Amino acid sequence: MTMTSKYASYPSLLDRVVVITGGATGIGGSLVEHFALQGSEVIFFDIQTDAAHLLIESLKQKSKTNTKILHIPQFIHCDVTDINNSLKPACEKILRSKTVVHAVINNAARDMRQETSSITVDDWDNSLNVNLRHHFFLTQFLTQALIDSGSGSIINMGSITWAVPATGLAPYVVSKAAIVGLTRTLAHELGSKGVRVNSILPGAIATERQKKEVLTDEYQEWVLSRQALKRLLQPGDVARMALWLVADDSEGVTNQGLVVDGGWV
Repeated sequence: MTMTSKYASYPSLLDRVVVITGGATGIGGSLVEHFALQGSEVIFFDIQTDAAHLLIESLKQKSKTNTKILHIPQFIHCDVTDINNSLKPACEKILRSKTVVHAVINNAARDMRQETSSITVDDWDNSLNVNLRHHFFLTQFLTQALIDSGSGSIINMGSITWAVPATGLAPYVVSKAAIVGLTRTLAHELGSKGVRVNSILPGAIATERQKKEVLTDEYQEWVLSRQALKRLLQPGDVARMALWLVADDSEGVTNQGLVVDGGWV
């Protein structure tokens, strides 16, 4: 997740308050690191306490030995599927110390692979709760703080799975398709108030979990056969798109779904 000098630096991201869900590992962990290295004040939610603390410690060490990090990210333990008892209190905690929020990145997700014939009502509800519902409610809870920032940016993390389309994970695909619609309606609703809303649609990203669970040699060969770019995409590929979408460089961009898939779709 190291960001080297060959990548862009965005002065407008300095001191911006960025809230990220699912920020302890994977794409989320890369988002936390990339924004911290840009000088943003990052607050991230997750249920993986140990992983979150490991990420923070690694950034503290990096700040001592490599690139100075002005604001060490703040971790808030939060189960985004529990709207009233966890997500809302976490947002209230932020608003007690921050008068504005510049960016919300709805990233938390889980691609539970399951044949259609075996999916239960609970499976369906659990998938939509972790992959979709919190996108709306986190945005709702922090909308005024985003408006008050004068440069609010919301990023909803989608997926190319609905466009391919992928099989064997129907509730996940449905939730990711719904994120496209949610992004578009929120972009038009909030645009007049100065808040931009976009989605990022990653393809096959080689996170540590993906490497352990599905990234076999056969799967890797299959992915690369479908991509125009013949390399595995990394979490940083997605994080750098998010940096641009939050920075003033993209201030004319809203209502868009930006695909980061190596040319698959």
